[in-house]
Amino acid sequence: MRLRLLPLALLAAPLAAQQPVADRYRDVANKIIDAALADSSGAWNRLAAFVDYSGPRLSGSANLERGIDWVLAEMKKDGLVNVRGEPVMVPHWVRGRESITMRQPREADVPMLGLGGSVGTPANGITAEVLVVTSFDDLTARAAEAKGRIVLFDVPFTNYGATVQYRGRGAIAAAKVGAVAALIRAVGPWGLRTPHTGAMGYDSTVTRIPAAAIPLEDAAMFHRMQDRGQKIVLTIRMEAQTLPDAPSRNAMGELAGRERPREIVAMGGHIDSWDVGTGAMDDAGGIVVAWEAAKLLKRLGLTPRRTIRVVGWVNEENGLRGGTAYRDAHVSEPHSLLIESDAGVFAPLGFGFSGSDSARAIIKQIGSLLDRIGAGRIGASGGGADIGPLMNTGVPGMGLDVDGSKYFVYHHTAADTPDKLSPTDMQKCVAAMAVMAYIVADLPAMLPRP
Repeated sequence: MRLRLLPLALLAAPLAAQQPVADRYRDVANKIIDAALADSSGAWNRLAAFVDYSGPRLSGSANLERGIDWVLAEMKKDGLVNVRGEPVMVPHWVRGRESITMRQPREADVPMLGLGGSVGTPANGITAEVLVVTSFDDLTARAAEAKGRIVLFDVPFTNYGATVQYRGRGAIAAAKVGAVAALIRAVGPWGLRTPHTGAMGYDSTVTRIPAAAIPLEDAAMFHRMQDRGQKIVLTIRMEAQTLPDAPSRNAMGELAGRERPREIVAMGGHIDSWDVGTGAMDDAGGIVVAWEAAKLLKRLGLTPRRTIRVVGWVNEENGLRGGTAYRDAHVSEPHSLLIESDAGVFAPLGFGFSGSDSARAIIKQIGSLLDRIGAGRIGASGGGADIGPLMNTGVPGMGLDVDGSKYFVYHHTAADTPDKLSPTDMQKCVAAMAVMAYIVADLPAMLPRP
């Protein structure tokens, strides 16, 4: 009778390593979740303290550097190690004073926000008649009417990907048909006359014209006026300018691994924000829940095999310089997983994950440990703008998935402030980030790659 021989690697593996991941880590996951939920508002309080101190944090601004200094000082107080700011050169666009005044068919001020990267107007502004269009195709069909006018794209919000293209390419399309300025309807589902800013682009083959966003209520009003045959005349004044690149930093601190400290699980969000509101939702909350997760693990005495690195990436909003710089500085380090939170820290639903099938099987087991807080779902794909450059080298990545039903109401507006976020939801986000990061960082082996 021949004896069946087990593979040598299986015989050598510890019994614990052969157990399902969920079984091995169930008790510690529950310990982490219980501790996170027992703290009713720690993450929210830290978020509010940060954004109240720093204010808006657009790349190149003094506010951003003030905020980075605050984060680094507080990370050190919390006992994180290797706390530092890694240098990054970032774009420096300045809004300046800006306004839109309706001249015809009546006099009125119109709420507005210049789009990030826009050029300014002459000192006395631009006064011109408005042409309202509903799409790029509509503009093409009415190109003969656009010369010398202000083109307004009145495009209702359907989803971000479909609608944001008018913010990104509206000025280019309008300039191609001879317009003197471009306006877009705010990229959001609804608001209280709240315009949304955001990055826009230019094409070197056409004239750079000023571009701004106005509220959906005003865009709809201008559309009604045009349909009635009324002449609409606006004066736009914008002092916007782009200055030379400025020095800034990616902010980071670590919970050092006990056995393999050179192997990394990195998690966080972007530390910059637009220059309106205080960037509480987008994306100070993303940094704070990652930071609080690491702090919680330290408090519980849970030190994983690998290092957990908390990162506040800079310049996500108008350049992605921080994510690119992080890749360039750390591509030689073995990263097991990258986690980004940049969708608001509302009630967590789970994570989107991008990686190998074998890694996904492990992540799904970890996700099941978060079912008790409704955060166990593992989506078909995931990642984030800041972790994208390093993910493109083959590192598995994921993004925290949340109930985003209100996200685009406040996105890139002056209303992005801490009161829009729930302390309870934030603590659940802390729990989800802490469980996922800890277990991946503590596994016997790094997550398998394709």
